[in-house]
Amino acid sequence: MPTDPPAACAASILTLAQWLSPAFPIGAFSYSHGLETAIATGAVGSAQELAQWLKSVLAHGSGRNDAILLRAAFDAPDRAALERVDQVALAFAASAERRLESRLQGAAFGQTVAAVWGRQPAEAAFEAEWLLELCLPVAVGAAAARQRLDLEMCVVLYVQAFASNLVSVAMRALPLGQTEGQAVLAGLAPLCAEIAQQSRGAGLEDLHSSAFLSDIAAMHHETLQPRIFRT
Repeated sequence: MPTDPPAACAASILTLAQWLSPAFPIGAFSYSHGLETAIATGAVGSAQELAQWLKSVLAHGSGRNDAILLRAAFDAPDRAALERVDQVALAFAASAERRLESRLQGAAFGQTVAAVWGRQPAEAAFEAEWLLELCLPVAVGAAAARQRLDLEMCVVLYVQAFASNLVSVAMRALPLGQTEGQAVLAGLAPLCAEIAQQSRGAGLEDLHSSAFLSDIAAMHHETLQPRIFRT
């Protein structure tokens, strides 16, 4: 017979599900991470091409790096260490739009977490002050540590949420139905879990990216016309 999860585990699951939901107000729907360029140029035009593009971004680009940055932020012992992690995150932003995307989403995430999960008004104001300055994966890692949430669950759900948002972008920009889009996302689930597991024990020195087409697409998006998404 199935058993109910412990209360602490259930609370962690529900909090992470809320933070990483499309309904959480960070404006994720307005960012394509350069995917809009790939669609506009014909590099991505089908479910199969979308799956291949996302596998590359997840395994060799932002997905893997964000998992490492999230872990580093979670383990940061103080604000100075957290700021160092954030500076590394900015250094790995391959374009101005990538920097904007991570910074603005991180700011919106921090503002909402501080307002809703601050234990008292004074603490909420303090958390807003420093969370607003962080890139998204760094802000999520730092907030998860302070809420004592499960790190492994946080990483794998974060990577899956990242993939989910890009699938949503494709469903709006391609003749790609909802069922077909969800099939692509389901097919990426094992890779999301693999990336989360492989990032265990990895540090900032292990960051790298070889998803060059994605990076170039993000750079070209700065002058793409017409366009729907901010990045």
